[in-house]
Amino acid sequence: MSILNGRCHCGSVKFVLRAPDGVQGLRRCNCSLCKRKGVVMATAKLTELSIIEGEEKLSLYQWNTKIAKHYFCSHCGIYTHHQRRAAPDEYGFNVACIEGIELSNIGDVLMIDGSTMTLMENE
Repeated sequence: MSILNGRCHCGSVKFVLRAPDGVQGLRRCNCSLCKRKGVVMATAKLTELSIIEGEEKLSLYQWNTKIAKHYFCSHCGIYTHHQRRAAPDEYGFNVACIEGIELSNIGDVLMIDGSTMTLMENE
């Protein structure tokens, strides 16, 4: 079991990730929101990600079906995580928020077609 710490840019929001197999399943999404965020994400069960500081600093953004819940720091604006529309028992989280992860070292990342929820080949 890996226990990883994460935070937004300003440090107002901190979370802990209890990942049985570490950070896996890295992906990007091309839906209208994610392509603007431009982040690399991974998934955790709701029970595996806990906000340990600054929950009151999180702002919620919902759009379209209003099923997914996208959270970001109200102070620095960094997206930290979201409760997924396709799998409401999971969070997607911003891998760049995890301490000690260097995105330049992660290699290829799968691209998900968020509008149809299918996997696209990397171009």
